[in-house]
Amino acid sequence: MEKNYKKEGKYSYYEAGEGTPIVILHGLMGGLSNFDAVASYFSEKGYKIVIPDLPIYTQNILKTNVKNFAKYVKDFITFKGFERVILLGNSLGGHIALYHTKMYPEKVAGLVITGSSGLYESAMGDSYPKRGDYEYIKKKAEDVFYDPKVATPELIDEVYASVNDRIKLIKTLTIAKSAIRHNMAKDLPKMHVQTCIIWGKNDKVTPPDVAEEFNKLLPNSTLYWIDKCGHAAMMEQPEEFNRLLEEWLTHTHLKAH
Repeated sequence: MEKNYKKEGKYSYYEAGEGTPIVILHGLMGGLSNFDAVASYFSEKGYKIVIPDLPIYTQNILKTNVKNFAKYVKDFITFKGFERVILLGNSLGGHIALYHTKMYPEKVAGLVITGSSGLYESAMGDSYPKRGDYEYIKKKAEDVFYDPKVATPELIDEVYASVNDRIKLIKTLTIAKSAIRHNMAKDLPKMHVQTCIIWGKNDKVTPPDVAEEFNKLLPNSTLYWIDKCGHAAMMEQPEEFNRLLEEWLTHTHLKAH
C-alpha cells in the first residue's frame, strides 16, 4: 500500500485505480490495510479506490464525534473533486458513511456498510474498561473475528497500545458516546440511496439482528450474509466480500463503465 499513499494538504490517503470513485472509511481500531483485498481487486476493475486516514485520534476533542467525521469526509470528497462517490464503511466507518449520506445525499451514489455501528448501542461502549490487561485485550481483539487467528500478534499489540495511550482511550470513549448519541434509527427510512449491507453471520460486535434492522429501515437496501465470518468481513473473508460487492455494484448499475 505504501507506494499509493499520498499526503496533500491536511489529508493523508491511499489511492489506486481509475474510474468510479469508491471512498472507503475505516473503523475505530482499523487501519487502511484492513482493506488491502478490496483495494487491490476493485482498483483493477474500473474503480478509483480512495481510503482517507480519518482524524479519529488527531481531532480536537470537541470535534471527535460522528457528525464532524462525516463533515471531514465531505470536505475530502470536495477536495478530491469528486461529484458523487460510492461510500464503503466498516464498523465506525459505516456509521460515518451513513451520517454523511444523511447530511449530503447528493454526494453519494451508493452506500456499502459492513459491521456498522449506528443502531446498536453497545457496539463500542463496553469494550474498553480494562486498560493494561493484555489477555483481556487479546480476547477482545479475537472476538472481532470468527477465526481468532485473524487477530495476529501485531494486530493485538496495536490495539493494546491504543488502549494504553491515555489520549487515545479518552477519544475512543468520546467516540463511543457520540455513536450512541448519533443513533440513525429515525433517519434511515428517509435515506433512499442504494445500500449494500454485507454482514458476518458470526459478528459478535454488531450481531446479525443489527444487519436485519438496517435492512428493514433502509428503503433501498440489499442484505448479504457471509458465513463463518465476524465483524470485519473484508479482512476475514475478502474473496467472498469482493464477490458480493461486485454482484451488488453490477445489479444496481453502479458498476464501472
